[in-house]
Amino acid sequence: MSKRKVAVLGATGAVGQRFVQLLHNHPWFEVTALTGSDRTIGQTYGEGCRWILPGDMPDWARTMRVSETEPGLDAEIVFSAISADLARDIEPAFAAAGHHVFSNASAYRMAADVPLLIPEVNADHATLLTTQRRVRNWSGSIATNCNCTATGFTVSLKPLQAAFGLRRIFAVSMQAASGAGYPGVPAMDLTDNVIPYISGEEEKMERETCKMLGALQPGHIEPALLPISAHTNRVPVLDGHTVCVTVEFDTPATPAEITAVLQAFKPPAIVASLPSSPARTIEVRSEPSRPQPRLDREAGGGMTTVIGRVRTDSVLHARYVVLSHNTIKGAAGGSLQNAELCQAMGLI
Repeated sequence: MSKRKVAVLGATGAVGQRFVQLLHNHPWFEVTALTGSDRTIGQTYGEGCRWILPGDMPDWARTMRVSETEPGLDAEIVFSAISADLARDIEPAFAAAGHHVFSNASAYRMAADVPLLIPEVNADHATLLTTQRRVRNWSGSIATNCNCTATGFTVSLKPLQAAFGLRRIFAVSMQAASGAGYPGVPAMDLTDNVIPYISGEEEKMERETCKMLGALQPGHIEPALLPISAHTNRVPVLDGHTVCVTVEFDTPATPAEITAVLQAFKPPAIVASLPSSPARTIEVRSEPSRPQPRLDREAGGGMTTVIGRVRTDSVLHARYVVLSHNTIKGAAGGSLQNAELCQAMGLI
């Protein structure tokens, strides 16, 4: 099939660079526009972008001129890596102008008619786009991916919810430095340190997870009634968010039963067939010291959720550790997968 034209908004930032990297030689999409700040508009991407990712900047991106972030770009699909405060006005303008926006920003994640998507978890929620276009009178649309820490956390909970039911959850995150963007947290603050506060992250983990695990209703999502207590921490790791999870089920389960359910989990066939979907949604490690960010974050090209240390808990029912690559599955890769899903479902 012919490739669809796509743009990356905020392409010079850390997540924008991940979009550029992951869109290189994509089988369905071709990048036709990159946007940036006032400082970089009119420069080539190679001139305006300080490339911070492993590997080289793609040649096609290096010579592309950076455009202003405004509707009318030569692109049907727009990947948004801009900040939430800018997204609040810019993303609806793009959607009203006919662009299909797939956003990494938090501005519209909790809007009633905006799908908050992890394809392996809630692909059916994508059909909210039809309601959204009708209600807002848009020819385009907005779909979002979730908070990067909520991503692997929610993926891990989906099969457990289906098998055993979820009653209460306690979670503690250890979040990588790249989750703060670039330049992010100053080295003097983070080196040899743990910062036990990340503004807004605990609320996002708690609220966004319930929306994604909720049920699709006509025109909205009914969130799961699931008490979640989250503690979020920034740690001196480059990439990969780790979450320690303790869970109480409706039906108690042994570690062996939990492990079997996690290992057997498969997404819907339409999701499994997407170009960005990994061969395994979940990988369960048996070693007592895994998962570890440095060893496991690249599983499935950064799109696989890695789980380990599944064991009985002395207060609730069970506990385990989950790891997800925050700038791939939790950001640009997840948003790219969302666009693939909506195209495969005929929603854009």
